[in-house]
Amino acid sequence: MPAQQPESHPIEVLIQSNYLFRGIDSDWLRDYLEPETLTEEKLYSNRAVYTAFRPGFTLNVLYLIVNGGPAIIRSTPLDRVIAITYPGGCFGMRNLPIGYGNICKAFPSLVEAYKTTDVIKIPLEAVQRIYRENETFRDRYDLLFELREKFHYHLLNCSTYPPQAVASLLRALVYQERTLGNQPDANGIYILDLPVDAIARACQLNHRTVEQVLKGMQQIKLLAPPSPQDSSGDIVRIIDPEGLKDVYSATRDKVPWWPLR
Repeated sequence: MPAQQPESHPIEVLIQSNYLFRGIDSDWLRDYLEPETLTEEKLYSNRAVYTAFRPGFTLNVLYLIVNGGPAIIRSTPLDRVIAITYPGGCFGMRNLPIGYGNICKAFPSLVEAYKTTDVIKIPLEAVQRIYRENETFRDRYDLLFELREKFHYHLLNCSTYPPQAVASLLRALVYQERTLGNQPDANGIYILDLPVDAIARACQLNHRTVEQVLKGMQQIKLLAPPSPQDSSGDIVRIIDPEGLKDVYSATRDKVPWWPLR
């Protein structure tokens, strides 16, 4: 995904790149989002942004990711990654008293930037006004709750069988990014900054096992091999998203490329 420059024209950045505001008329939106009320911030890795679902706690801003990331939510005490948000998406909606946020409750969970993340923070009052008066925004905002539940549904299907567990997570991200209109690219490839550690925490596997599964998926051409340009080694390129379904629904005797029985 091309990097955006949030410091120049935040409203234009949102209209061009963010799911909630993509394609909304800029003149109309400026009546609701005054530039001086928008806060641009850089979130650094391994630093908590906030703890979600604290009793009696609500946010006063909505976080929209414009570059970097991903941002994650980690549950406790298992330290499991239960949400992954990339540029073009947002987080914090389940802690705002808007729409389904009024009834969406869960256990306290830590929200943090897994990698350095550029966000634009929109005040609660502005989000409430736009939600009331713009049907497109309201439908998209409500869909974010559905996507989060479907993400959790995929994680519930992370069996102890490693290929199926990793495929479940990748299928969840494919569905999420496709629905948000962020991916795939022009070649039909889903490109995700997805470190092994994040996969391991989401799937409850050890790092070595995750590395073996990814290597196996590369060998059968579900994933592209690592790119020499990826110095971090964290980029996952899904070249056959439909092929992941076979692994996602597989049992032990249906994945011949996995060496451990």
